[in-house]
Amino acid sequence: MAQIFPTKANLMNTKKSLELAKLGYDLMDRKRNILVREMMSLIDEAKRVQIQIGDVYADAYAALKTAMLNLGDCSRFAGAIPVDDSVSVDYRSVMGVEVPIVTIGDSETNVRNFGFLATNSDFDEACLRFSEVKKLTVQLAQIESSVYRLADAVKKTQKRSNALNHIMIPRLSATVKFITEALDEKEREDFSRLKVTKRTKERRQQSQEEL
Repeated sequence: MAQIFPTKANLMNTKKSLELAKLGYDLMDRKRNILVREMMSLIDEAKRVQIQIGDVYADAYAALKTAMLNLGDCSRFAGAIPVDDSVSVDYRSVMGVEVPIVTIGDSETNVRNFGFLATNSDFDEACLRFSEVKKLTVQLAQIESSVYRLADAVKKTQKRSNALNHIMIPRLSATVKFITEALDEKEREDFSRLKVTKRTKERRQQSQEEL
């Protein structure tokens, strides 16, 4: 505990700091609980998407295999498919933590840029399946990024909460106790000194009266 002069002003300031530290601990604890609940819900969602994405990938590669069996090497059609720039990222705040919101356009599912004479419905099916793969992959990336950010925030919040609960609050409480006890002791000494002074004054008065 740092040395501090035991005065009423220091006692009031320390008590105020102690109240703020306790309030900060309560807020940190609530924030941590909210972040943990949000993170756990996203983890459950991530598990669901991971299970779903495995089936979607399997269906997509099966469709591509069928298309390649009927059309041969399908990579020659890739140049006709434009680069997808429809993915956009925004953010939402969860107790001050910015988590991403990723959106992707679906226009590519309605427009085909490859020739219909050189392809068939099997290739169309493969394109649709991989479009689903892309959407789920973007969704999973969003969830995993959010979980990472929330987990990092929970770790920092827990660290600050522990610092308040195990260091700052006990230290301030000890300081309040030290100042209070010192002031009480000083008050008792002053009271005893006043009693002695009063008795001494009374004796002097009595002596003067006798004379």
